[in-house]
Amino acid sequence: MDFEIRVGLGHDTHRLQRGGPLRLGGINIDFDGHLDGHSDADVLLHAITDAILGAANQGDIGELFPDTDAVNAGKDSAEMLSVANERIRGAGWQIMNLDCVVLAERPKLLPHRASICQRIAEILSINPDQVSLKGKTGERSGDIGQGKVMQSICTCLLRRNK
Repeated sequence: MDFEIRVGLGHDTHRLQRGGPLRLGGINIDFDGHLDGHSDADVLLHAITDAILGAANQGDIGELFPDTDAVNAGKDSAEMLSVANERIRGAGWQIMNLDCVVLAERPKLLPHRASICQRIAEILSINPDQVSLKGKTGERSGDIGQGKVMQSICTCLLRRNK
């Protein structure tokens, strides 16, 4: 085999608070809530960051951008993802595809899916067709279904030429 492949898995959870807009996938969505966290709390970009770093065995988002460092307060998650992407590319890896799920009762993601995939592709310098995004609800159960939290899960396939 002339190349090596690896799979990474990323996950993130943040509490929802009153007042929008919602920052998700690197875009602002008109919504009556926002995600609460040390950075901009973009659960989708955080899960992608951990997925690509994990696949390349390059650590995790907490190592690169610790929430104990004041410089990371309010930090744009797109900037964090871009730094992680530079790190994995520097190690010879390229992203083949991302498969992402956002777990949230509201808002519906379908109207925003194309814009989110386009923005993620821009941040990572890949094609939008390499980014898959699905929205799932909590069927009104648990913290997701009650609109208390939003979660995201992402898998990533990387390839490195030998």
